[in-house]
Amino acid sequence: MPPAFIPGLQLCRAFYEHGVRPLLAGIPHAAARIGPGSEVLGLDTERSTDHDWGPRLQLFVDLERVEAAALAATLSTRLPKDVHGWPTSFEPPGDRVRVMTPTTGPVHHRVDITDVATWSRQHLGTDARRPLTDADWLATPTQLLAEATAGAVYHDDTGELTALRANLAWYPRHLWKHVLAAQWTRIAQEEAFVGRTAEQGDELGSRIVAARLARDVMRLCLLLARRYPPYSKWLGTAFTALPGIAPIAGALGRALDAREAGPRQDALCDAYELAGAWQNRLALAPEVDATRRPYYDRPYPVIAAERFAEALAGPRIGAIDQYVDCTDVLGRPQLTRDLAAAVDPAA
Repeated sequence: MPPAFIPGLQLCRAFYEHGVRPLLAGIPHAAARIGPGSEVLGLDTERSTDHDWGPRLQLFVDLERVEAAALAATLSTRLPKDVHGWPTSFEPPGDRVRVMTPTTGPVHHRVDITDVATWSRQHLGTDARRPLTDADWLATPTQLLAEATAGAVYHDDTGELTALRANLAWYPRHLWKHVLAAQWTRIAQEEAFVGRTAEQGDELGSRIVAARLARDVMRLCLLLARRYPPYSKWLGTAFTALPGIAPIAGALGRALDAREAGPRQDALCDAYELAGAWQNRLALAPEVDATRRPYYDRPYPVIAAERFAEALAGPRIGAIDQYVDCTDVLGRPQLTRDLAAAVDPAA
């Protein structure tokens, strides 16, 4: 039988405090569990334990004074073999996906020894110890920003890692407005299509458009709540965890359950109106009438989402993951920077 499940962030804290920290006497360092992994977002379950989960850390040291290879070797020979019954060794070493595996020999550990600047450049594509430029912000996928600011820091001698996370806590106000405007712009581009496709007899197409719009509303709400939207696996979980979100979630559920275009459009408009009222309460922009209306002279109810975008900052292309939807792109920080610069050189 496997050991009792422990949330990953708790397990990693125990690993640091009882296994790693005693081996670091005299070495200034920071220790954290950040970056990729369901446990970083607090969303891990027993299912998560089957790969890339377990007692692991990022260990930040001064690489000009600490020999990383020597420290890694020390950890390999002196770390405990398990923490709360969970093995500290992972197999196969070096592969992309690694699994906890008991060992009687050296521990193939997942203590990633680095420094703050190197980790930031590798994970985000920029050194976020300094304030980010507008271009840096807009070229960084929100999943990566979430991974950098969630998780847990267990120790930080210099405060450098803590300062980096503070720099990334949320968009500057003008860019918050920018990404909100871009999200409303996405809704504006398709909100009438739910009715138009259904009018054409394309019930499947109407449902697909409604689902796309529901996803855009979910991301909009996370942005309104100052939460970085995660990628699709965790989007619904993060959205439904927002305080007071039940009325909007209920409206989106009704839209997706609806078997006819009329109730589907009405439910989406319920969600739009609630999101619009939310934005008005934030006082980020002049208040916009958050009530539905026909789509010009066509009988499709919409919120006319472009009005909210215009009040914020005008229509916007937005941040990289508001116009790119490919994991193989969004997981490569340098590529997202190159694409963002090509799409919006003035950002």
